[in-house]
Amino acid sequence: MPRTLVVAPNWIGDALMAQPLLARLHAEGPVDVLAPEWVAPVVRRMPEVDDVFAAPLQHGRLQRGTRWVLGKALGERGYGQAFVLPNSWKSALVPFFAHIPVRIGYRGEARYFLLNRIHKSADEPMREHYARLAGPAGPLSQTRLRSDARQIEAVLKKFSLQKPYAVLCPGAEYGPAKRWPHFAALAQKMELPVVLLGASGDGEAAQGIAGVNLVGKTTLDEAIDLIAGASGVVSNDSGLMHVAAALGRPLVALFGSSSPEHTPPQSAAARVLWLKIECSPCYARECPLGHFRCMKELSVDMVSKELKIIL
Repeated sequence: MPRTLVVAPNWIGDALMAQPLLARLHAEGPVDVLAPEWVAPVVRRMPEVDDVFAAPLQHGRLQRGTRWVLGKALGERGYGQAFVLPNSWKSALVPFFAHIPVRIGYRGEARYFLLNRIHKSADEPMREHYARLAGPAGPLSQTRLRSDARQIEAVLKKFSLQKPYAVLCPGAEYGPAKRWPHFAALAQKMELPVVLLGASGDGEAAQGIAGVNLVGKTTLDEAIDLIAGASGVVSNDSGLMHVAAALGRPLVALFGSSSPEHTPPQSAAARVLWLKIECSPCYARECPLGHFRCMKELSVDMVSKELKIIL
């Protein structure tokens, strides 16, 4: 079977939504993934992936020379096909430079000469969207990430933490419209010790929330291990929400401007809260109407009730 290269999405959550596609491809032969450096730690924990290449690329930059060097190096591995999951023109350059004979993806940004098997997008959940590149979508595998008890204990020791604890993820890199504004009030009602996790850009969202604040202080691998060891997680619709679901942790997932019908947490242990008011989902980075009702009206009592159920 031909070896397959997959160019991963640029967001952690989207990369996890692509896992059913990786499982389908892996059933046919080896699968390698080219992923941004900030996504690669998640992909390395996927059992369907053989090798991961962390690309030193940056948002919004062409970096044609870097992509050419990557393509030249990967071209020596003899890939038979490549799947390009981002829709951007530049994301298709590496498989083109690698001279991979079959290059597959959605139409995206005018990249007809870079891809030679182009699919038309449909309005469907993200998991089905990616999986359909490998053929008609049938039953899809669940998202799952590997975790190791020894790694979890090592990270707990590093940050002087002990079980049990709950993780709160108050940030969302996409924008303020995804951030529930009542985490501070929820933390005051928590019966378990609280650990706050997120990227460095989530620092403002974590201000004023009682607990061990590790926002921006961990690597992504450390954050994954801390989530794996948690008794429960409360998170906005973010990459860490999808990580918690893939680790099978009890999870309360908070949706406002985005839709759990499009990118739901893939776990039987997850409970979704979404008011689905008339203007939701809008998929905006900030509330375009200024009232932010989709998140403000999601009360602390509603979240506390769901949290008690999962714990």
